[in-house]
Amino acid sequence: MKQKILLLFTVFSLIACKREPKISSSDWTNISDRTQFKDHDGTLDLKSGNFTYNFKKNQIPFKKIILLNASMAGYISELEAENLIVGVSSPEYIYSEKIQNLIKEGKIQNVGSDQKYDVEKIISLKPDAIFTNHIASFDNTYELLKNNGIQVVFLDEYMEQQPLEKTAYIKLFGEFLGKEKEAGAKYQEIEKSYNELKQLALKAKEKPVVLANEMYGNVWYLPGGNTSVAHYIADANASYIMKDNKDEKSLTMSFEEVFAKTNHVQYWVNAGSYASKKEMQKVNPLYEKLEVFNKGRVYTLSGKERQRANDFFESGAVRADLILKDYIKIFHPELLPNYQLTYMKELQ
Repeated sequence: MKQKILLLFTVFSLIACKREPKISSSDWTNISDRTQFKDHDGTLDLKSGNFTYNFKKNQIPFKKIILLNASMAGYISELEAENLIVGVSSPEYIYSEKIQNLIKEGKIQNVGSDQKYDVEKIISLKPDAIFTNHIASFDNTYELLKNNGIQVVFLDEYMEQQPLEKTAYIKLFGEFLGKEKEAGAKYQEIEKSYNELKQLALKAKEKPVVLANEMYGNVWYLPGGNTSVAHYIADANASYIMKDNKDEKSLTMSFEEVFAKTNHVQYWVNAGSYASKKEMQKVNPLYEKLEVFNKGRVYTLSGKERQRANDFFESGAVRADLILKDYIKIFHPELLPNYQLTYMKELQ
């Protein structure tokens, strides 16, 4: 399954609060620069990109939710709250076996796809809230849902470039679902694991050079030097070819431009979801010209795939520590001799 690269960026704005005693910014829990929340007197305030929310005591925790993005299923599964889901869109992209079983049992309904949502079915399910990324072309649909008393919550977890900031959204879902303690404990566990792995990586004697991603058509979408991929590679004590770049988005380059940067590359990661190098070469014969393709090691994101679903984009949204562990195993296998890759797979 090829995942589309999202290049959507939103402008951060401040919440307009009702009149109340002034509260210092330290009362807010910061997930990232774009997302903060505050729990006070049983109500929940949320700043998420351009959107602000105030959830009253009688609104949360939510008992019935709909997910319009497969990546958000990772947070729900990590909190063992799958039974709160009443609907999902594009279920074929959801990896969770428990969610898939609930779909088969009819306890979770298919409410459409990112091409068209089944608004009538969504309204009939009477969810307390819908979680989704904001897509401007669906504004009329969102408005219709809101007019039917459904809370639509826009989150930007896919835009976060610091691995642990993406993980931190589990704390927000904990607030939404009445699982604050579980979410806080899970975040601390993942954060501790991530930081310990980062320290372990520093013990490596070598710092290999790394290439990432692949071509779509005639364009190679290289992760910018300030993207999550670049941060993972750096934290795994390896040297990404675009490490000096400061962009948080993908960089578009021609094959020739990338070729010129790959003389000393030893590892190629995130190279799609191919089954073999032969298949990869068949899709794009240019790859054979790369030294890393012929003499280096190539890894795809196909370690946990099931038909069209890929768990890297689901549980991987939460388990930053396991993604980092995969990268360390790839670049410095001697540091994790007994570990088997979770999300990634070497091409033969």
